[in-house]
Amino acid sequence: MIKRLGLIVNPIAGIGGRVGLKGSDGAGIQMRARALGAVPRAQSRAIRALEQVKSWGGEVEIVTYPLEMGEDAARACGFEPTVIGSISPGETTAEDTGRAAGDMLDLGVSLLLFAGGDGTARDVCSVAGEEPVVLGIPAGVKIHSAVYATNPINAGSLAVLYLDGKVRRLRAAEVMDTDEEALRRGGVATKLYGYLRVPCRPRMVQSLKLPSEAGEEAAMAAVAEDVVSQMERGWLYILGPGTTTRAIAHRLGVEKTLIGVDVVADGRLVVEDANEERLLEFLEGRKAKVVVTPIGGQGCIFGRGNQQISPRVLEKVGRENIVIVSTSRKIHSLGGRPLWVDTGDREVDGMLDGYIKVTTGWDDQIVYRVAS
Repeated sequence: MIKRLGLIVNPIAGIGGRVGLKGSDGAGIQMRARALGAVPRAQSRAIRALEQVKSWGGEVEIVTYPLEMGEDAARACGFEPTVIGSISPGETTAEDTGRAAGDMLDLGVSLLLFAGGDGTARDVCSVAGEEPVVLGIPAGVKIHSAVYATNPINAGSLAVLYLDGKVRRLRAAEVMDTDEEALRRGGVATKLYGYLRVPCRPRMVQSLKLPSEAGEEAAMAAVAEDVVSQMERGWLYILGPGTTTRAIAHRLGVEKTLIGVDVVADGRLVVEDANEERLLEFLEGRKAKVVVTPIGGQGCIFGRGNQQISPRVLEKVGRENIVIVSTSRKIHSLGGRPLWVDTGDREVDGMLDGYIKVTTGWDDQIVYRVAS
């Protein structure tokens, strides 16, 4: 029996990530991202997911929207998709995503696969409700929502398992989104927009991002004290987003952007809210360490909200100079699930695979697994 798979690609999803814009919502931000040299990632990530579907061998019909909204990715993988609807090339909107989702669900697709970020999930949720089965291919900047696979390969693999009847368990997953304007001003305002029903397979679908719990300040301060005590003169320290890394900056007496990437050296702030290009410039001829904290509830350390610390940056720094910091409570909340990465580069993901030290307090470290 031929399975019908709906496919939507938000072509501008994630365009603001590596250039440090904290998202991709709005024509103005998209224009600014392109001016900074941003390259859209959604097509390549959709193709990576569809490659898993193509290698399945089962009979599947891809139903999609024209050109960059799915047709291009499907044809790149050797499919002859059924193309419906219409778009204005290069000018796709949130309304296009919602209309595409509605049209495909009206045709009775077995699974709706969409590539994007939290905004794309909102657009799908606005028309889908909780009955249809959907799954997200992560291609955005923040991706707090629990409707996305941990990476594009797992998205395609899980889609195949579901279409093949090997995964039948479904769960209602939260669709969350953050006010990007508030983020750019240094604030955080995240809201629940609804639920979507997704196939469930442990470690293939990401969990909901959870905020740091109240009362963690002392634990973060202990982590910060340990990291600062081991900082060396002449080294750059690239501090990723998060409250734990912000505690390190506060211990040094410098201000840190909560959801940006900043660089300190010799106890002072040398780059504020850096993008990938700025980081690469500063790394020329310099020794550096990257300090990041896992996303609460998810365990992701690279690829969600810190795309400025790109594969090129990580290659220059080297695995041995990556410092993972976390409170013990955040690690325990993972329930034994590994930390994970989704940088968009398979070789760099593989480089990060394995066991790594995690600083959890003053003179307190554990060894924890990182999975790609």
